[in-house]
Amino acid sequence: MAATTRRAARSTRLRATVLALAATAALAVGAPSHATAPVAAPADGEGAPHRATSPFTGLAAAQGRVLAVKFDNARGARPHTGLDQADIVYVEKVEGGMSRLMGVFSGKLPTTVGPVRSARESDIELLRQFGRPALAYSGVRHSLQKVLKKSPLYARPHGSVPGAYFRNGYRTAPHNLFLRPAALLRTAPHASRPADIGFRFGPAPAGGTRTDRRTVTYPSASHSFRWSARQGRWLASFDGSPARSTSGKRLGAKTIVIQHVTMRPSRYKDVNGAVTPYIETVGSGKATVLRDGKAYATRWKRSSATGGTSFTLADGHRMPFAPGQVWMVYADRR
Repeated sequence: MAATTRRAARSTRLRATVLALAATAALAVGAPSHATAPVAAPADGEGAPHRATSPFTGLAAAQGRVLAVKFDNARGARPHTGLDQADIVYVEKVEGGMSRLMGVFSGKLPTTVGPVRSARESDIELLRQFGRPALAYSGVRHSLQKVLKKSPLYARPHGSVPGAYFRNGYRTAPHNLFLRPAALLRTAPHASRPADIGFRFGPAPAGGTRTDRRTVTYPSASHSFRWSARQGRWLASFDGSPARSTSGKRLGAKTIVIQHVTMRPSRYKDVNGAVTPYIETVGSGKATVLRDGKAYATRWKRSSATGGTSFTLADGHRMPFAPGQVWMVYADRR
């Protein structure tokens, strides 16, 4: 009789546990998520990502699949969500002299990122150095959409991945499109893992010019970086206002690279007829690397779209970046 009673009690506890787990799962599925806490990059058929030194940041990180996300950077799109978790942030000039951002993720995936905006033709050339990454973006002109689909990228625009994109009801269109990165990456199971793109990390070299601020301007946008000795990084501002994440964190990085490139007119226009710039990232030219409160004059070189970019000091040695997030800011060639 006692044994029967014990078995009944265990059965009751088991049923209660199963019901509790089921309720928790239902809540998790039904509730919308707007958190930005990083999660492990989803595994693919080759197993879970292993930890190693990231070629993008110089820090130990999970070597997840590479995802590039195009971020809106109009005033109405700020503050950004999840951008502070990117390994690399690119600042690009677009139509009308405005700017757009692109975050490259691998080591950490925020639950949500955005606002998401459209891609540009030159993003294909820029991203080829990552192998075959996934690219998240909103809609583009029909002719460019064909080019992106035929490119060696996993192009995953809004509308192509059910459940990955959603509209944030607290923002106004077109600045309200957000992305769930993990959902998108499940549709690109063979996207590339991190590989060498030319970055080198290490102690600051001798020389450099002491500086506390640098600004890069486009006709309709400005991007300033102020050195904070207390935080040990460059704090970003857009159009004269501090750049922040929706978490409240100030955006910025330990290394800012101002790369002078040719930004010529492309063959595409936006819906208003403005010509889209094509940013040439293959070639060579001048670059300024900001780290540790100093500016270092360097030369950049990228021989092909499938190769990385090297940054070299006047003495011929490679310029080491400070470990951590890196910002690449494109400026007009001089």
